[in-house]
Amino acid sequence: MLNLKKVCTGIVLVLPLLALGQPTPRQLYPGLFEAVQMGQVYPDGKTFVDMLPTVAPSVVLAAYQKEKSRPGFDLKAFTKRYFYLPAADTAVYHSNVQAGIRAHLDTLWTVLRRPAQLQAPQYSSLIPLPHPYVVPGGRFREVYYWDSYFTMLGLREAGRQDMVRNMVDNFAYLLDKLGFIPNGNRTYYLTRSQPPFFAQMVGLLAEGPDSVAVLARYQPALAREYAYWMAGSEALTPGQADRRAVRLTGGEVLNRYWDDSDLPREESYRADVEAARLTKQPLPQFYRNVRAAAASGWDFSTRWFGPDGQLGSIRTTDLVPVDLNCLLLNLEQALARAHRVAGQTAQANSYRQKALARAAAIRRYCWDPDAGWFMDYDWRQRRLATARTLAGTFPLTYGVATPEQARLAARRLETEFLAPGGLLTTTRASTQQWDAPNAWAPLQYMAVTGLRRYQQTGLAETVSRRWIELNVRVFNQTGKLMEKYNVKDLNQPAGGGEYKLQDGFGWTNGVLLKMLNEQKAQ
Repeated sequence: MLNLKKVCTGIVLVLPLLALGQPTPRQLYPGLFEAVQMGQVYPDGKTFVDMLPTVAPSVVLAAYQKEKSRPGFDLKAFTKRYFYLPAADTAVYHSNVQAGIRAHLDTLWTVLRRPAQLQAPQYSSLIPLPHPYVVPGGRFREVYYWDSYFTMLGLREAGRQDMVRNMVDNFAYLLDKLGFIPNGNRTYYLTRSQPPFFAQMVGLLAEGPDSVAVLARYQPALAREYAYWMAGSEALTPGQADRRAVRLTGGEVLNRYWDDSDLPREESYRADVEAARLTKQPLPQFYRNVRAAAASGWDFSTRWFGPDGQLGSIRTTDLVPVDLNCLLLNLEQALARAHRVAGQTAQANSYRQKALARAAAIRRYCWDPDAGWFMDYDWRQRRLATARTLAGTFPLTYGVATPEQARLAARRLETEFLAPGGLLTTTRASTQQWDAPNAWAPLQYMAVTGLRRYQQTGLAETVSRRWIELNVRVFNQTGKLMEKYNVKDLNQPAGGGEYKLQDGFGWTNGVLLKMLNEQKAQ
């Protein structure tokens, strides 16, 4: 039996894996895993961790030990003999541009749909889910946490509310089984979560006449989500952090991104090992910061880096992200509402006070009056971070900003972020995919929603129109909708990142359909 404590860092990882009975690929194939990943047998590090063996892992390892020292040993040929390549459904799908963008979107809901599974194939890294779900596409063959909310926006617009409920139920299932929602339903993601959009997802179901029943149904799952993010917070003193919680100098508790492992990511093993050669941090600290950035969904951005703007100086766990804390404020508000409709007044008031305190803390620690922008907060150095990013629009989206702060932020957004194709992710250009000149559908949507909330409708419509036009233009040229876009040079594709540009694409499809319908309704 595998000694999971020996091969994993931290008891938090061990318990979910034992509950699932599914070791990760690195645990299943010690030695072979490192050789395949470090040897770049497959250009994309995610390929091998998604592959299925043709025989039991013990047989694979025995064959590897026997053959690896032989003259002329071919590692790629070996893996082809003992593993199946993962399926790539979207790679064989051919769109019909002549049918138009709406027909394409409607077809993709079926192309990207995955069935429910009672159990995963033996030795698979996939975590089975009890209900059907929609994946992003391309190399992303599993469900992803924060992607799914933006995909759900489109599913609802397309009248596929049954699939929205299926996906919410899958996430509630994960919360019940694991105590948190992992980055994605793979064993190698079981050490971290992603931006906590579960309360927003429940909100999509709670907007109808059965809202009371919906809130009652998901209240336990919402509470588990909150417990995960706030674990360890009560014992903290000012200036201390524990996992995802940080107590600031004024006694307020805010949150950060965190990963329970301090090893290289299995799906990006070689990239992490190579990057670690350029850091001055202790390796466990560096790997944890890299993994925490992956938990943020912004992997990677100079937002998380030190003054040199390089990956080696990454310090994700030192920062209190403004967007994360707005999402957790929304979770607190959702819990307050769920308790209120259940007649549990004391609990409702408790969560309401938590939300009010968090909003005040966000304004206190994350607002930069000189920049007129909401920033991340460096809790170790007790000062604002320096990177201006689209995360700064989340206080508008969730009503945290004062009217004057919203006005100043809208001005900054128009002068620094607005580009021909939409909004830049950050004001700093780099080779990282979550920086300029790239743009991403979820951030466009959150920014537009925030601007509308504060009656900045002119700028909101400009952003929406430019984003729609860029999406449609690229579709007409390529027959595809992309994971991300270059909004500065409309003749160039987006770049950067650890993998080639992906198409499909779940959250792009969802946001585009939502914006198209809003545009049509005007």
